[in-house]
Order: sequence, then structure tokens, then C-alpha cells
Amino acid sequence: MKSSLVIGTRSSPLALWQAEFVKAELEKNFPHLDVSLRRIKTTGDKILDTPLSQIGDKGLFTREIEKELLAGTIDLAVHSLKDLPTRTPDGLTIAAITRREDPHDVLIAKAAESIRSLPANARVATGSLRRRAQLLHLRPDLEITDMRGNVGTRFKKFDAENLDAMILAYAGVHRLGYDAHIAQVIAFDEMLPAVGQGALGLETRAGDAETISMLAALNDADTALCTAAERSLLRRLEGGCQVPIGANAEIKNETLTLTAVIASLDGKQLIRAAHAADAKNIIDAEAVGLALAETLWQQGGEHILENIRTL
Repeated sequence: MKSSLVIGTRSSPLALWQAEFVKAELEKNFPHLDVSLRRIKTTGDKILDTPLSQIGDKGLFTREIEKELLAGTIDLAVHSLKDLPTRTPDGLTIAAITRREDPHDVLIAKAAESIRSLPANARVATGSLRRRAQLLHLRPDLEITDMRGNVGTRFKKFDAENLDAMILAYAGVHRLGYDAHIAQVIAFDEMLPAVGQGALGLETRAGDAETISMLAALNDADTALCTAAERSLLRRLEGGCQVPIGANAEIKNETLTLTAVIASLDGKQLIRAAHAADAKNIIDAEAVGLALAETLWQQGGEHILENIRTL
């Protein structure tokens, strides 16, 4: 068995927290193992003055890291699963999905306690079209402003600028210790999260049997099934960072229930549906995602997505 592993990671505080978490878990399971980190700057880290929706690249935060994997300079990559495109490059595989952190989005606000209690015409910051569309569906009066940057940078901008609120993922806020700033954990009936939100995807070379074997110790079976359903839906709908699609899957008594939403950019059109089935393996879970994608497509999702892609 290997005596050392090199983890490739982005260099933001959240990415480093996630990589250090995986490093600690590997060293706990394999005391002989020497794990080191290699920081890699991605396209998404370099282009900070343009909204993600305008860049239109699904591999913004992963491509450079995957190139290092294929070149053999790193042994595995730790990704926020929501950043990983639903199609894995030839020669690579997602070997494990870690146990998911709470996937909810949260409201950070200067005065209000919830989205519904924000003042009229409040200014709310987010870099996500998915969040923007669902916010405008709830509150058409809101003024949505774009915000990019890591979690700490966003909090600094929020304090410095004339903003009433911003929306972030609970996972990142919690992992970096900003819990005290949360005004509201937003319920799923108001806002569905990004596909894979809260989970980490551990990617390695498809032929690296030793690393794959070790990473199996970090895989969470229920999270893997839930995110397989979500990613199957997104793959079928051909969505990405620039498309307002939200989804969340949960398992109770071996039944996997997937709920998803497709919304127009202005929030005026919103289609939401759910599909449930027993899911004992990845194939079953992916079938749930495909079935729900077809339902959303038939209910008008095709029209909404086609309109967005022609903008």
C-alpha cells in the first residue's frame, strides 16, 4: 500500500479546510500514510471580476486540478461536489463522496430575520443564478446584486457595501466558523440548494487502484446515493453554474426522495416537482434523477431552459 499521497486543492480558506479534513481522515484510517497538500489556482480563482453566469464554463474550479491528476503530480483532488461537472473526464473517477454537511442555504442579514421580513426593495447579494431566481420568485421586489469571492471576502464586502443581506451555503459558513452571523437557515420549500451542496467529491485516476481502495474508507453510502440522483438529474437537464436548477435528495427507510426546481432568471416561472423510489445502489439513484428530470422537462422546464440559453 502507498506510504504517501498528495492532495490537490484550491487555495481558498474553505478549500483548504476541506482538504485538511480529508487529510486528517486519511491519516486516521491509515496511520502509516504521509499526506501532503498541493495548492492549485483554477480559472475560477483567477477571474474574479465577472459573474459566473457570464463565464459559462462548467469546469471553472476543477479543470486545472484535473490536469494535475492526469499528469500524475497529485494523487487525488478534493472538490466541493457542487463545483464538479456531472461528466468526469476520461481517465478520472470520483472514488468517494464524504458524508454531507447540512445542504441548506442561509441568509446573512443586517437587520431582518428571514427573507420574507427583508424591507421592501432590499439589496441582496449572491453570485448564483439559482439563488437569484428563487429569491425573486419569493420576493419580486428585491434588488439582487452579484457577489463573487471566498466566504471571508464576501463577509468583508457585505460589511463594507450598502447591502441588506446575502445568501451563502450553510456548509461553508459553518466550516469556517461564521455561524453567529446566520439570520435564517432557509427552508427547502423556499430555496432548494445546488446539486451536491455540502458534500465533498474525492477524485483520482481511474487506474489508481491503491488510492481508490483507501478513499473507500471515506465514502458515505447515503450521501453517494443522494448526490448520484441529484447529479443524474442535472446531467440530463444539461445544467451548470449558469442555469437556475436546485435539487435535494433525502433517504428514509431505503426510499430516496428527490425534489428539484427549475426557474426563469426573473423568478416569474418556477417549476417544482419530486420523485421517490427505493434506491439500493447508484443505478437506482440515477434512475430517480432521470425520472424527475423528465417530469420537469414535460411540465415546462424545457421551455424555461431553452429561453435562458438563448440569452
